[in-house]
Amino acid sequence: MDYKNLPPLKARLLFRENAAPLPTSGVSAGFVQCNLIILPAELAADFKGFADKNKAACPVLEMTEPGERRLKILAADVDIARDVPKYRVYINGELKDEPADVSGYWRDDLVSFMIGCSFSFEEALINAGIPMRHNEMGRNVPMYFTNIDCEPYGAFTGKMVVSMRPVKNELIEKAYEVTGKMPKVHGRPIHHGDGGQIGIKDVRKPDFGDAVEIYQGETPVFWPCGVTSQSAVMSLKPPFAITHAPGYMFISDVLNAELMEN
Repeated sequence: MDYKNLPPLKARLLFRENAAPLPTSGVSAGFVQCNLIILPAELAADFKGFADKNKAACPVLEMTEPGERRLKILAADVDIARDVPKYRVYINGELKDEPADVSGYWRDDLVSFMIGCSFSFEEALINAGIPMRHNEMGRNVPMYFTNIDCEPYGAFTGKMVVSMRPVKNELIEKAYEVTGKMPKVHGRPIHHGDGGQIGIKDVRKPDFGDAVEIYQGETPVFWPCGVTSQSAVMSLKPPFAITHAPGYMFISDVLNAELMEN
């Protein structure tokens, strides 16, 4: 199947029927993808405050009312509990399940946050001549915990998570320029070069996703990542939370180009 050119609704319908349990980088090219975190309503205000203080890592694109499984802004014909290819269910901060459907876990008090994803700026990087190594290798993007503290708010704190893409040395400035125009999907990199400077012990061993090759003449470039929201959940250890599995995103009906700032 030509996943790259699949319309977003058709992609969501495939996920809804558990027919395509694959990472979504490169799927429905040109359309905004989102991280997802679902929390009990009693924690929603604190998480929104946390996200607002950490917009580079957790830019909220839409927030639902409690119990609502549809969206009003990002997409039509949505079932939040079924339209992501793989979810994660946390109980008291511990990962308990990775289902393709969380309908059985759904509650009337759950609030969903759709958070900008770096997959949405990959199109702009590719158009600028910067290839995505994880796509070339058929892998999920590598993601890492860092030693960078998030700004705390209410009950939430945690360390920033970053995603990494190798970039030719002569194109690093271009990578900063291109993604800096898209702050709603993480914006410019947080660091490039030695990952040890931000607490990454071994760039070949990501905490999430898959390792990718870094060729001679290339440098690892690190962007804030929406999986930071999962870091915050792990830190707080709430009684109940649902997220997307890293790399398995929600695909919206909004074009990436609509998020590009002049």
